[in-house]
Amino acid sequence: MSSTVVQYIIVRSDLVKELGWPIGALIAQACHAVTATMHLFKDDEHLQSYLANLESMHKITLECSSEKDLRDLSEKLTENSIAHHLWIEQPENIPTCIAVKPYPKEHIQKYFKKFNLLK
Repeated sequence: MSSTVVQYIIVRSDLVKELGWPIGALIAQACHAVTATMHLFKDDEHLQSYLANLESMHKITLECSSEKDLRDLSEKLTENSIAHHLWIEQPENIPTCIAVKPYPKEHIQKYFKKFNLLK
């Protein structure tokens, strides 16, 4: 039986809670990061499988509390060859979120256990 293919998105909650960004701006950041992964990894077999079932896509949107947490996660994903895109908003040069290329859930869920669902 094949596993569920999921896409994880991790956003910085401090941008809204501490820096006063509108929630719409945070959602836009996540959309930018997801679009980037779709483009960068467009030929990947898991991404193609994910897109072949538009009505049953699974996204898991989590929050981290700071830029440091986001950068640390990006480093850990890179060290473990987990394809992702760290979105850095320009011209401010602010890291805002990560979108991970779709993978079978059991292959990547361990990297996200310490993060909570975005609230």
